Amino acid sequence: MNLSKSIDFLLENAGPVIQYRLRNEILGNITKTEEENLLEQIYNTPNFKLVESYAKPNGFIGIGMHGHSNWRGVKLHETPLQDGESAAKLLAYYAVPKNHPLVKNFVSAMRDELILEQEFSINNSAKYQFATRYSGLRQGAGLFTITYTLQAMLGYGDDGYVNNFQQTSLDAFASMLRISNIEEITEPKLKKRGNYNFHCVTEDKFLPCCYHLATLAYTKSWRTPESIKLLTNALNHMKNDLVNDTEGILVKGGSGNAYLGPLGCLIGHFGIKDPFTVDEIGGVMQRRLLTEMAMCGFGENLEILRQSSVNIKEALSGDGVLRLKNKISRDKYNAVGGYGEVFLEPDHRKPPSLDCDLTFWAVQFLHLYNK
Repeated sequence: MNLSKSIDFLLENAGPVIQYRLRNEILGNITKTEEENLLEQIYNTPNFKLVESYAKPNGFIGIGMHGHSNWRGVKLHETPLQDGESAAKLLAYYAVPKNHPLVKNFVSAMRDELILEQEFSINNSAKYQFATRYSGLRQGAGLFTITYTLQAMLGYGDDGYVNNFQQTSLDAFASMLRISNIEEITEPKLKKRGNYNFHCVTEDKFLPCCYHLATLAYTKSWRTPESIKLLTNALNHMKNDLVNDTEGILVKGGSGNAYLGPLGCLIGHFGIKDPFTVDEIGGVMQRRLLTEMAMCGFGENLEILRQSSVNIKEALSGDGVLRLKNKISRDKYNAVGGYGEVFLEPDHRKPPSLDCDLTFWAVQFLHLYNK
């Protein structure tokens, strides 16, 4: 498909983040001077300035990571971007180079357990996060599931430190090919919250989550034709045979064999269910998950990507701009958090910034899909 209309629209209307990523990652025609100028504009955006203001002398950014914004009446975050996970993901989605001091220092802090122990001593909830940091790596529960993924997203996933979690992520998806029903690896746990009926899985089992997928999407060293085929088969099997209507899955483990929440389990609530369509907004992470699956190189071999590609091309066939038929909501601080959308334009109240965000995603997706 000729994407010239879409690209022309973005080059004329988009802000510096999309301009930079479009020129650098997709068109591949950015000059050194243009790159420096666009990066300087990115560093002056309100969201980058916020993240920069939250950096500490020890390299850690913000307060906590995937934790409470309020703790027993104490407000911890001035804005959602003061959470460490949100800050790191914004740097990743803004494509800030890995050698930038904010990025380098944050990765160093995430690899220093003394710094982490200090940062996660602000309250009992944070202390528990640190104490159980190695728990739930097979299912996506626990602090180090997050930190390993963030390091990969920031460009440090293939330097050896994250390799074991890469393999864990591969094993989590491969394990799905050995079951025909999610209840083969879970057991019911009744009334965890109100009248909801949850399932639980013990720490010896594998269960893929959105963090496993992101780690693989942002790394390369695991990629062989055999591994890509295995993951493709696992994801098709998960979508076609294993997604169910359980209200949630918990991980039984950690300190005192407690129940931990898995981070975006891809079966159940966050399931890989439907291809993209302009008629429905879908789950809040739908476009993000589709992008990460395309980044892994599954292409037309993954059914949900193939149908999404058809729908996106049809939506762009007019003037090249992707528009949804229903309104989409977003946080004014553009905090992506653990399960949020990915937005690169600063203010969707000003047209055509939402159109730019959606259209860039469409161009990016088709570029990755065809690669």
